[in-house]
Amino acid sequence: MSSTVTWLPINPAPPDTRTHFFIFNNSLIKTILPMMGSVGKFNYKNIIFVLMRFRIFIHAFASALALSTALPAAALQLLNSAEPQAQGPALPAAALRQAQGPVLPVTERTSSVTELVEVTSSPQTHSAKLSRFKSKAQRYVESISRSEALKSSVFGVLAITEGGDTLAIWNSDQRMVPASTMKLITTGMAIHRLGPDFKYVTSLGYSGSIKEGILEGDLYIIGGGDPTIASKDSIAIPRTELFRQWKAFLDKAGIQMIKGRVIGDGRYFDGPMEHDTWSYQDIGTAYGAGLNGLSFYENAQDFRVSAGPSVGSPVNVSVVFPVTPWMKYEYPCKTAPAGTGDQLYLFNTDFTPRAEVRGSFAIDRKPRTEEFSNRFGAYTCAHYFCDYLRSKGMTVTEGPADVRQGRIRTDLFSTEYGPFASRVDDLSILGRTYSPTLKSIALETNLKSDNFYAETLFRTLGRRLHHSASYDSSYVAVGEVMKSLGVSAGDVRIVDGSGLARHNYVSPSFFVRFLSAMMDSPSFGDYVQTIGQPGGRHYESRLRDASSSVKARVHLKSGSMNGVRCFSGYIEPSSGSKSETIIFSVMTNNSLAPASRIDPIIDRIITLLAAEN
Repeated sequence: MSSTVTWLPINPAPPDTRTHFFIFNNSLIKTILPMMGSVGKFNYKNIIFVLMRFRIFIHAFASALALSTALPAAALQLLNSAEPQAQGPALPAAALRQAQGPVLPVTERTSSVTELVEVTSSPQTHSAKLSRFKSKAQRYVESISRSEALKSSVFGVLAITEGGDTLAIWNSDQRMVPASTMKLITTGMAIHRLGPDFKYVTSLGYSGSIKEGILEGDLYIIGGGDPTIASKDSIAIPRTELFRQWKAFLDKAGIQMIKGRVIGDGRYFDGPMEHDTWSYQDIGTAYGAGLNGLSFYENAQDFRVSAGPSVGSPVNVSVVFPVTPWMKYEYPCKTAPAGTGDQLYLFNTDFTPRAEVRGSFAIDRKPRTEEFSNRFGAYTCAHYFCDYLRSKGMTVTEGPADVRQGRIRTDLFSTEYGPFASRVDDLSILGRTYSPTLKSIALETNLKSDNFYAETLFRTLGRRLHHSASYDSSYVAVGEVMKSLGVSAGDVRIVDGSGLARHNYVSPSFFVRFLSAMMDSPSFGDYVQTIGQPGGRHYESRLRDASSSVKARVHLKSGSMNGVRCFSGYIEPSSGSKSETIIFSVMTNNSLAPASRIDPIIDRIITLLAAEN
């Protein structure tokens, strides 16, 4: 049955549902019965009379239909309380992504009166409609929502096809903490706006002059936001190869000695290193490392830790890489009783090179490598490149430095900074190196759930669109990118790019709107390739009961933190038809159940959805 659907916002103060439906029925009766009594008299006046009555009927029909389809879900449920989900028109993905608020369709089609009445799933405020015959996924969602595992938790689901059919819906407008599923949004925005082939640029420049092979001035490593410098990821240029390329720029310029400093310049990213809502325990870890315009080893630092000989004794801690001789570490951490796990964290700051490893480490834990954060990425980069140059026989008279508050900082312990750094535009550029493509970085971001990469992409949007990488500028940029995608973001809160902040609030319906919009982006083919699949090395435990053919059609991203388990993504149709692609989001918050109980529920929902196409 074909239909033409126009999407209109709900009337903020709709008339009473039942009254207008009964008016419609009375109009129908009062119109048709006199007509039936008049059809036997085929004179001119009676024909005109019948036509006029038929016209009245058509107007009454249209009026009642418009009123009934502009009603909130609660009123419609009163009207059809016997059937909680009734047949209704599918929700077009384009309308879903643009919706400012709840919307309902006005439909023109030939149908019986009973088909005009639509109701939504309960509990539900979104306008997406279910078919009269519930999908297996929907029936499972409704039954599992009352389970012990989800008791007292916030649980939301939305799954639609790109063509507009709603397959499962539950609390789809409920805003929740998305955790790392935020990276789907961040990588999508970056690929859409900057392009999959975008690359970060790192430049080598100098102040002063070159005379007889001597640089009388400072050498600047000018960061351009590349998060992969000295990273251990396979996509990164190996550190020694990168340094070789940088030294080749000096050789080409005839520089044999630097009578000055090697300065790590991270000014490309202004603003604080991390979001102000992140906890100190997170900031001290590698996954909470803050940003510099010039980073090194993803601003992380590896430590080797092992338990002491007895409970209460100090934990054995030593720096592995990068070695930072300017740092002063203290280790007030203690060995704890068996079974208490690893509770170590680093307390550090970017104002002074001091840090403490706090917490405890259980006596029954095996020695391990702990990944903490390094707040001096630009200085570390300058330090290691300076050492590299010296190892190649080049003299650097004044050693490494970085730039803070526009001034050169050589002694990190000093509260007084040195002279003002040269403006980047005033430097003489020796050469440039480039990062891997944005698509490669986005792939690592999603597969490894790399917070450092995600925050880099997020703040790059602010830097590229508004010449500032502050979070405030990045928020404005996010709004502009969403607008270019045709996605309304007025009903969500996005505060960072990684999902580490618990102040992000996103609903399943927003995820579906965004993912649907990305399908219309010219870069969608590159984007979907950055999203993981079950059975791969990063999601090998996902969808264990599904066949390999089903797993091959699913692209998903997980998000987790205490009390939070979320999955969003796409399910490719077996038919290959774009309109049958399933877009889904399943979110749980405030759950006291362990992930081992929540994950099988989400896996089951995704598997049932995949069986729909």
